[in-house]
Amino acid sequence: MRTYNPFLFLPMPVTVLAVVIYFSILIPILVVHETVPPAPSNPTLYRGLNLTSAWLDLNELSNGYHPFISRRNDEVRDWLLRRIANILEENGVEYKTETIANSARAKQTEERSSTFAEPVHTPHTDNYEGPDLHADIRARSSEPAAIIFNDIASNYTSTAPTNIGVDGRRLGISTYFEGNNIIVYIRGKDDEEGEWWNSKSESHNKIHGRGGVMVNAHFDSVSTGYGATDDGMGVVTTLQLIRYFTTPENKPKKGFVALLNNGEEDGLLGAKAFLPHPLSSFVHTFLNLEGAGAGGRAILFRSTDTEVSRAYGHAKHPFGTVVTADVYSLGFIRSETDFVIWREEGYRGLDVAFWKPRSKYHTNEDDAKHASVASLWHMLSASVETVKVLTSDTSDTFVGPRGDNAPGKVENGKGTVGVWFDLFGRAFAVFELHSLFAWSLSLLIASPLILFLTSYLLIRQDKYFFFAGTVKPEGESISMNGWRGVFRFPIAFIVSSALTLGGAFLLHKLNPLIIYSSQYSVWAMSLCLYFSVFWFIMAGCNFVRPSALHRAYVFIWLFSLGWLLLIGVTVFEDRFRIGGGYIFVIFETVLFLATFISFCELFALPTKASVVQAIQEQHENREDFNEISEPHFHGTTNVDGNNDHDEQPDETTPLIRGSEDGHRTLVGRSFADTYRKSMASIRGNNRHGHSRESSSGHLHESHKAYGLEQTWSAKLPTWTWTLQFLVIGPFTLVIFAQVGLLVVSAIAQTGADGNALLQPYLLVAIFSILILLPLAPFIHRITHHIPTFLFLIFIGTLIYNLVAFPFSTNNRYKAYFQQTVDLDTGLNRVTLVGIEEYIRTIISSIPSAAGQTIGCSTNPKVRSGLSFCSWEGLSPKVADNVRDGIPPEKRFGDWLTYNVTRVSGKNKATFSISGIETRACVLRFDDPINTFKVQGAANNDGEDVPESGSDQIMLWHRDFMESEREKKAEVEE
Repeated sequence: MRTYNPFLFLPMPVTVLAVVIYFSILIPILVVHETVPPAPSNPTLYRGLNLTSAWLDLNELSNGYHPFISRRNDEVRDWLLRRIANILEENGVEYKTETIANSARAKQTEERSSTFAEPVHTPHTDNYEGPDLHADIRARSSEPAAIIFNDIASNYTSTAPTNIGVDGRRLGISTYFEGNNIIVYIRGKDDEEGEWWNSKSESHNKIHGRGGVMVNAHFDSVSTGYGATDDGMGVVTTLQLIRYFTTPENKPKKGFVALLNNGEEDGLLGAKAFLPHPLSSFVHTFLNLEGAGAGGRAILFRSTDTEVSRAYGHAKHPFGTVVTADVYSLGFIRSETDFVIWREEGYRGLDVAFWKPRSKYHTNEDDAKHASVASLWHMLSASVETVKVLTSDTSDTFVGPRGDNAPGKVENGKGTVGVWFDLFGRAFAVFELHSLFAWSLSLLIASPLILFLTSYLLIRQDKYFFFAGTVKPEGESISMNGWRGVFRFPIAFIVSSALTLGGAFLLHKLNPLIIYSSQYSVWAMSLCLYFSVFWFIMAGCNFVRPSALHRAYVFIWLFSLGWLLLIGVTVFEDRFRIGGGYIFVIFETVLFLATFISFCELFALPTKASVVQAIQEQHENREDFNEISEPHFHGTTNVDGNNDHDEQPDETTPLIRGSEDGHRTLVGRSFADTYRKSMASIRGNNRHGHSRESSSGHLHESHKAYGLEQTWSAKLPTWTWTLQFLVIGPFTLVIFAQVGLLVVSAIAQTGADGNALLQPYLLVAIFSILILLPLAPFIHRITHHIPTFLFLIFIGTLIYNLVAFPFSTNNRYKAYFQQTVDLDTGLNRVTLVGIEEYIRTIISSIPSAAGQTIGCSTNPKVRSGLSFCSWEGLSPKVADNVRDGIPPEKRFGDWLTYNVTRVSGKNKATFSISGIETRACVLRFDDPINTFKVQGAANNDGEDVPESGSDQIMLWHRDFMESEREKKAEVEE
């Protein structure tokens, strides 16, 4: 009984394996991408954590808008101070609160002991007059385990050369900021004793202890969002870490610093205000918690080095790739987090943040209702595991001279640039960039040498059939057909890629924001288009001119292109410290292995000399046979044993031709009939491809070449394609699909923020090509059912993507709002900023804009890529100074009080400013200033204005500005 071999390189096995591999990998990747691991049913899974309490805290924190300039912000800050005290009391921890009341750090200290704290026991020492051996132990045991720093004194002054996300600016922006951060220090087992932060020698660059670990989150929100994920989840995670590390059995070896900063949304100001604090010199590693979405998984966005990345790898569900860090470093993402402040300060640490959906970011949907307990747990559990590793590390990993060589700060060693990525949200790979560089360089050098050496051995054995042309033994031309199929891949690749990229340009032209709400529809269109066109060309070429070397030639092309790409990747690794090229290093590695297998397959073939000899013998036998049976015209013989010219009929040609298998019916020719039987095998061999190489090197009937492929290919292994597919398919599919989905999802909705609208479509097209490239060597064997089905999907998704409305209830369009009031005239202008087509649609439904002429313009110095559309609006009511019967605009002049005093004989002036219901203001100048100084500033850093000057000063006050608390700024041109 004949059995079916599932490993043969036939259409059905190839189709089945391809479908199984792609479905078994893409479905889990999509599940990981779109879902969050469920929260545990036990809310106290970790002793010292309480997930239910954290979720209730999040609801309390995000029940109102609380930007830095709002009174609700003060309420949130007071609530946080009470909540921290409650947590410490619940854990029975002895703690102390220090209120820093002014820039000179005069402190109002209040000692507090929890009612649950155990008293300090003093050992009995009767009749002993020597030194107290237990004094040190008693002193240490009586020290508070936690210190709460209520910082209402720190301030920060600087000038930045430009704004993030603004094109074309040259002048600086000067800033004065008064911070009110909350800092909690939990003493570690290895920390220095006493109140070392109060040491008078702190200004003399004294280092205290071996350093500690800081977790940072900001508790202010934007004025348009409730801040549940930006950054409420980071805040409540920090609260739970305070609870965890003040649980007796979880006391850290190294000190733990929890920083809840205020003012991140207005320019990372809270983080900058922390730097003058004495604890800032104690921090050696950090974990920055952020949010740029409204749920989902918390991703490891950035890391300073390999060693801290390994700490994050202990999380149960790690998620992230170094590609996101490279996107930041190359400037493709223009927003920033506090991570950049800590990195510039020389700290070593991680940036973990929620990252999608972007449409809910900084909107009223960034609330607890649109968040989830699972998302909170994902950040919380990862943070606990990461900080546990960092606080318990007693090795020399974070010891030694600092990377920035800054004096007066704890020595935290020098980290190495790292490469990291997760696998299905379960495993986490971390290695050093120089290891990737060594891998890349070795692959660049070794892989072509190995293939050249293999080619040399094949040539020595006369089995190098690649690019084999026509040979002329004894004057007769015999074609080996080795060139058949060489140029199919580049033609198919160029045409398919061009059409796929063309589809991206088409969507960008006709419906540029469809990806905003229908990302997977765009993915489906791009993938189906590329697959259908590529299959049609490759399968069509193989049908017209079958080639046994088709698969091998595709691998050679892929390897060559990958090798050229690897040169650029290696240069970026070495020159720019970019590690995201690991995806191409892995791709080229598996391509090399698959290509090497194709080269090794040729060792199973007969020698080219034996093929030529067999063809000559077959040709001679045919000539002998034709001399007996009928005349025959001779021509050039190809490797399949067929003549280039057919037999020419004449008057001796029989009326009845032979059968299709080469047997002829020769009536009345008994010798011919007998001779035909002896020649049947030879003619059948020519027609059907049967061949076998004997010990003498001649071909005999045994194996079959597939279809009309070269006869000499009959002995090629039939199972090695499976090994090649398993080598190249899963590995590349995992890395390309994961990175592609992550990067596209991160920027798919940034077009509304002014980013390039074409960018996400190009990325979808490029990653679609990369995802399908592993199929290229095998695609000609896939049955027509798959491309037919995918082509129908392409038609459907194309129509949908061209005509569908780009926004939905779950993916709302975002616009920026601003209202400007002239306090002297009472006139005000309302401005909506966004894409003009949609902004005009929004304005048409606003009653106050009815009947007005809407003017739209661009302003790249404020926000590039968007239009500013304005009209005369209604009078705002932002201050409680309006009386009944009096138009609001009559009281606009009371909002702001200011006075300008010029210094005689100098181009210098002093501005005195106070306002109602605000603690922020901006001074803008027609001509740039050279220096500025704010009364009460801790230092004169603000005088360091760039040579180009500064054209505005932003003043941020800790308290609401009243007439008796006016601020004075001295400026000089």
